[in-house]
Amino acid sequence: QNQKTKEQIENLLQNGKHKELRDRLCCRLTFGTAGLRSAMGAGFCYINDLTVIQSTQGIYKYLERCFSDFKQRGFVVGYDTRGQVTSNCSSKKLAKLTAAVLLAKDVPVYFFSTYVPTPFVPYAVQQLKAVAGVMITASHNRKEDNGYKVYWENGAQITSPHDKEIIKCIEECVEPWNGSWNENLVDTSPLRQDPLQKICDCYMEDLKKICYHRELNEQTNLKFVHTSFHGVGHDYVQLAFKAFGFQPPIPVPEQKDPDPDFSTVKCPNPEEGESVLELSLRLAEKENAKVVVATDPDADRLAVAEQQENGCWKVFTGNELAALFGWWMFFCWKENCSEDADVKNVYMLATTVSSKILRAIALKEGFHFEETLPGFKWIGSRVKDLLDNGKEILFAFEESIGFMCGTSVLDKDGVSAAVVIAEMATYLEGKNLTLAQKLIEIYETYGYHISKTSYFLCYDPPTIKRIFEKLRNFDAPQSYPKCCGIYNILHVRDITTGYDSSQPNKKSVLPVSKSSQMITFTFQNGCVATLRTSGTEPKIKYYAEMCALPEQSDRTVLEEELQKLIEALIENFLEPDKNGLTWRSA
Repeated sequence: QNQKTKEQIENLLQNGKHKELRDRLCCRLTFGTAGLRSAMGAGFCYINDLTVIQSTQGIYKYLERCFSDFKQRGFVVGYDTRGQVTSNCSSKKLAKLTAAVLLAKDVPVYFFSTYVPTPFVPYAVQQLKAVAGVMITASHNRKEDNGYKVYWENGAQITSPHDKEIIKCIEECVEPWNGSWNENLVDTSPLRQDPLQKICDCYMEDLKKICYHRELNEQTNLKFVHTSFHGVGHDYVQLAFKAFGFQPPIPVPEQKDPDPDFSTVKCPNPEEGESVLELSLRLAEKENAKVVVATDPDADRLAVAEQQENGCWKVFTGNELAALFGWWMFFCWKENCSEDADVKNVYMLATTVSSKILRAIALKEGFHFEETLPGFKWIGSRVKDLLDNGKEILFAFEESIGFMCGTSVLDKDGVSAAVVIAEMATYLEGKNLTLAQKLIEIYETYGYHISKTSYFLCYDPPTIKRIFEKLRNFDAPQSYPKCCGIYNILHVRDITTGYDSSQPNKKSVLPVSKSSQMITFTFQNGCVATLRTSGTEPKIKYYAEMCALPEQSDRTVLEEELQKLIEALIENFLEPDKNGLTWRSA
């Protein structure tokens, strides 16, 4: 019923574009590391009115089977500020259609009356005891994309087998039901409630549980600049700073209000560093603010920059921020725990492609550290299991600037992370330390962890498959490489096939993930490197880290060694020229 997407298909047909029609119509969306994500536009593998209706019908069918009290408990729907005129597609409209499918089937729907940060949806699912929730967002992807992120009753993103079962249910009911197209139901149905005020108030109240230095926050002269990257973050970060007793951060005026075109940045991903933080850094210099916090468009991730004594800016990597957060959350726990608190009951988590710095801190301080597969859906589910077993989880992260401080939200949350980093910077300033200086102290105490993450673009799935298959059959069939250039390989772990040479039975401890490619190499020199495909974009990512012991404190030597190893990894294993890979633009 969407005239714009209907016209797109009709035009392709009239112009004889059969290959593109096949590409658009002959495959369905599948669940990646962040739910369904694709370009907006016509076709069954794109995000549009019809594919969102079909997905929601499948979810309805599955939830009806799983929960006898589905129609008492209800369902949460949130959305960001994305949109595309050419396909008459916006996050709000898609959210209204999601709600319509469920309301037409007499399911109560908690539909936010305005855009919200992604973490508000999992938070609301738990607070309102709903059976599940959906957030319409493509986070930090390019402006053409949108997505559909599903949360289970435990407040974590869905994992297997739910995703597979939902896809089956979607395929069983692709014809839109009566009422599924009625996006006005959210305005007329008595079953629709607006949870905005309640959830926002509860969230800000819960946030105070991880505020440890309110008096310092109230008195500080430190100034902060915040950019919300043309997304949802502005209002919520302002409220979070207020909850911690801070003066509001200074917003970047050109990026404060939602803009689906992300018109002041090349790409809306704060992870890209200084090139996309230009406006916030210039404003911070003008306002004499020493710290910049940047939330991505759906406010679930956080980038941080700090002005150094020489006037230059240091943009922290996700792994460096995790070292700071890990130190801080444990330090605050130690300062505030009861006398009989047991450090062995305390946990921190990270995805397996992230820095091992938390492992080093845990070994020295006595708490537990665990790894999961890449993607916060795995962290959320594991944290819920640990909480149900009486454990205390202080912090979890993934290297792509996703942080979970505390356990109010079982997903990454840029709003809480922004205000926690502000409190940390305030506390450190009282000790005459900057964030960057504290980071060096952490590395000197627990051992340098120098990491580098980057990616190549590859739009040809067969090429990607060929690259990974070659690694599995390197010198001979069914044999992995023994070295990479001059670097000897100690262990190989292949999550795609479930192989792990370091285990007695040669089986990986982490679950097998056949749908994506991922191989990790542990080198004799202490470096760990992973090659994997992105779950949300056409990328081959590489992650490499040198993990040194505290006594190996020559950072320059470690950095040089890591750089040489990465060059060998690219040249021998990825072969970008031969495989036509596009280097990430510097």
